[in-house]
Parts: sequence; structure tokens; C-alpha cells
Amino acid sequence: MRIYFTFFLVLILLAIAFIFGSQNEQIISLNYLAARVELSIAAAVSLFTTIGFVLGLLATLLWRLIRKGKKSLAKKRSTEV
Repeated sequence: MRIYFTFFLVLILLAIAFIFGSQNEQIISLNYLAARVELSIAAAVSLFTTIGFVLGLLATLLWRLIRKGKKSLAKKRSTEV
């Protein structure tokens, strides 16, 4: 049940971000270290929302893998002794 609530909340937040972005058609200039890009606000909001979502998902998966590895290592150590 918790996963459904979290998924629903994420969908609502993504929808709000995309609606906000679609209402703003102004062009902005993004300066990177090696390049410069001109995007509409809608594209920038979509891009950075997607990047944030993917980075958050990767961080969560990495954290869970590390946690699972520590638990299995502790279990192996306790059975070896």
C-alpha cells in the first residue's frame, strides 16, 4: 500500500512540474562549462525534473544495495563464528 501511495505522490508532483513548465514558453539560456544552450522553460523544467528523478532513484537503489550487502555480510560473519 505504501508503494502505491508513494508512486501516486510522485506522479502528482511530476504532473505539477510539467504543467508549470508548459505554461511558460519563454526562452532561457543555460551556460555549462563547455557549452551554452537556449531552451524553453518547459524543456528546462522537464529536463531537470527527469534528471532529479533519475538521480534520486539511483541513490535509493544504491543505498538499498549497500544496506542489503551489510546485512548479508553481518549474517555471514555471525554464522561463521
